[in-house]
Amino acid sequence: MPLKLTTIVGARPQFIKAAAVSGAIKRLYTKFPIDETIIHTGQHYDDIMSDVFFRDLDIPQPAINLGIGSFPHGEQVGKMLIALEPVLQEQKPDLLLVYGDTNSTLAGALTATKLGIPVAHVEAGLRLYTREVPEETNRVLTDHMSSYLFCSSRESVDNLYRESIDRGVFISGDVMLDVFNKYKNEARAKGDNWHTLYGNYYLCTIHRPDNTDDVDHLVQVLEAVASLDLPVIMPLHPRTRAKLSGYVFPENLHVIEPVSYLDMLALEASAEIIITDSGGMQKEAFWWNVPCVLVQRWTEWVELETPGCMILTGQDPMNIKQAIKIFRTQSAQYKPSPDLYGVGYAAENIVRLLGK
Repeated sequence: MPLKLTTIVGARPQFIKAAAVSGAIKRLYTKFPIDETIIHTGQHYDDIMSDVFFRDLDIPQPAINLGIGSFPHGEQVGKMLIALEPVLQEQKPDLLLVYGDTNSTLAGALTATKLGIPVAHVEAGLRLYTREVPEETNRVLTDHMSSYLFCSSRESVDNLYRESIDRGVFISGDVMLDVFNKYKNEARAKGDNWHTLYGNYYLCTIHRPDNTDDVDHLVQVLEAVASLDLPVIMPLHPRTRAKLSGYVFPENLHVIEPVSYLDMLALEASAEIIITDSGGMQKEAFWWNVPCVLVQRWTEWVELETPGCMILTGQDPMNIKQAIKIFRTQSAQYKPSPDLYGVGYAAENIVRLLGK
């Protein structure tokens, strides 16, 4: 009998990860039969933040979209729990699969655990060791409820062992690398179009609440970025745009609408430096061999924090400028091994482990 698997997704990074695993489930079905049902919580819900990923990345359409939408953390998780419970009771899956560290991740894991359904967590073991970031609570609780914990690297495994989680732990590699490898050649070709339009440029994305909740601070960051020596392309996240209502963007800051996954890869491929607070873009910058300035106080991808790869600046505009200067004036220094997060077969590893 095939394994009956229910997958929970809800946010943009999860759609990318699901593209890898759902694709591997389809490819390996004859050897490792898994019947997958996808549930979309609706945490990200408009076309550019959700639907475009299912179209472009060939992800099976969700069987159910709960349509939860945006709410404060507690209310959003509560609505997800209420909506998920009857669905899972009806589906009776053998296993529930969740990705990453969003409210959808936590709600899926909590609901399944209460119903006695085992949980598999892709991207397990990441830690910031601060509860100031809501995602930290989500990932820690999810890990402690999971029966299968698929880790991107050895560092994540070590984090779990420090919390006495040593059963069902596997180094699968990073599923985002699977997707990156699939689309990188197409993205590199499209990246030439951005280079033709802007010449040499920096790419900037800012969306985390830690950077956007204080509008004065957000403006200081943007103006520091806009004062740099090259044009700055900034796909503007809806949360960031809402905070900047009425703000006149500096001339050197070229604000565009959010882009698809493939277009974001293309922008990254031709950028001189990536300035971001995104978790996924830290790794994509590493895979492109493009320097990354991380506008955060912490990173869960600690392996990348090296002078030749990524500089963690915090939120001080002067630190951001200094990091740019370092990358522009100094030769490359130590970088982690290229296979730090595997070699692009993480999804197949996960399917083989679940289906054996």
